Amino acid sequence: MRLEDVRSVYFVGAGGIGMSALVRYCLANGYHVGGYDKTSSELTEKLIEEGAKIHYEEDIEAVDACFKQKESTLVVYTPAIPADHKELVYFRENGFEIQKRAQLLGTLTQTRKGLCVAGTHGKTTTSTMTAHLLHQSHVDCNAFLGGISKNYGTNYILSDSDYVVVEADEFDRSFHWLRPFMAVITSADPDHLDIYGTKEAYLESFRHYTQLIQPGGVLVLHKDLEVDVDVQEGVSVYEYSRDAGDFHAENIRIGGGEIFFDFVHPEGVIKDIQLGVPVSINIDNGIAAMALAMLSGVGEEELREGMRTFAGVDRRFDFKIKNEKMVFLSDYAHHPNEIEQSVKSVRELYQDKKIAAIFQPHLYTRTRDFYKEFASALSLLDQVFLCDIYPARELPIPGVTSKLIYDNLRPGIEKRLISKEEILDVIQQKDFDVLMSLGAGDIENYVPQIANVLQEKFCK
Repeated sequence: MRLEDVRSVYFVGAGGIGMSALVRYCLANGYHVGGYDKTSSELTEKLIEEGAKIHYEEDIEAVDACFKQKESTLVVYTPAIPADHKELVYFRENGFEIQKRAQLLGTLTQTRKGLCVAGTHGKTTTSTMTAHLLHQSHVDCNAFLGGISKNYGTNYILSDSDYVVVEADEFDRSFHWLRPFMAVITSADPDHLDIYGTKEAYLESFRHYTQLIQPGGVLVLHKDLEVDVDVQEGVSVYEYSRDAGDFHAENIRIGGGEIFFDFVHPEGVIKDIQLGVPVSINIDNGIAAMALAMLSGVGEEELREGMRTFAGVDRRFDFKIKNEKMVFLSDYAHHPNEIEQSVKSVRELYQDKKIAAIFQPHLYTRTRDFYKEFASALSLLDQVFLCDIYPARELPIPGVTSKLIYDNLRPGIEKRLISKEEILDVIQQKDFDVLMSLGAGDIENYVPQIANVLQEKFCK
């Protein structure tokens, strides 16, 4: 089916952060848009306000009649949806055109210059930062993001620009549908082993991603990754990192809650870059974003202003309370290396403070595969409160619980296993200098309540 023949688009899993950006694209382009999601959320309610017809029952009778015309309806689903989902089964058995989310995204990006950011971690912040740098410059861009930009209050940016910034998701090999004009790989630490099986297969998927960059395009690769680069003829390859590479930082200054550095690039140096979200991991993310933006034509002063005004992404180093009495932030980190980077970045900002975290592991398989690595990363903290595993799409695995991580935390650390229902009681009982909420599950639902309790305790 050609996109020009489509009048209605139905999304199975409409409330996912990646899917919702496509929902917004289809609404902006005049399609009839509807869909299903398992539960109501702030995001799905906003999509309904914007014009999408979304329901929460797995029931084909709840699907509007305009989405049952197979000649003019495209059905889009996320890999997190099970194959036996009743609505998906109906569409499949009745011969509808069905595409994965990434397949549609790949089709949309082929008509523009795709700036695609991949990596085990760092891709959401880097892609959102890149989109802001371009959008506030004379270059401009479209964007499909994996998080809600605080600058724009959305995960979707629409413009007339030829550029489109895309978060390239490696889950289920989704990023293999893309054809980047420029690509970034921020990291390649093994993950999603329930899909890939082995580290080697995971790294192979990134090698294949580099093959997809269009001739004459660009790859910006974090230095010292294990990825075998296999680009087409005419693709330029650059390396970056905090301290070395074609793009890197020097003269880094961290203090007083702020971070400044000089940005070194192949043609020279841009001095006194200020991070709008001053955590040290954003030096790496910022270098990659500035490299993409500079290679796309963004000017020196536009880069400096864009970095200074970048407000961050919901759930990525998302400071909820930040004053002299205490600090509370929420972070989406759910891989051991992400957690290690998060804790080290916060420790760098608050060297003399006691740092605690409430962590909700995400997926039984990830916990099974990396519980020792999780324990090592969390052992960098002073206090750890471990919630039960958030299952997402998975069924329980016998013997796999948060206690695997708990039992491997370093000796002497203050630690406790808690249920989600106990979180607020713990907050009431304990005093904190710096508290982090970590995880990609529904722990985020408790963040507003945690902030309210802490405000009452510490900020009167």
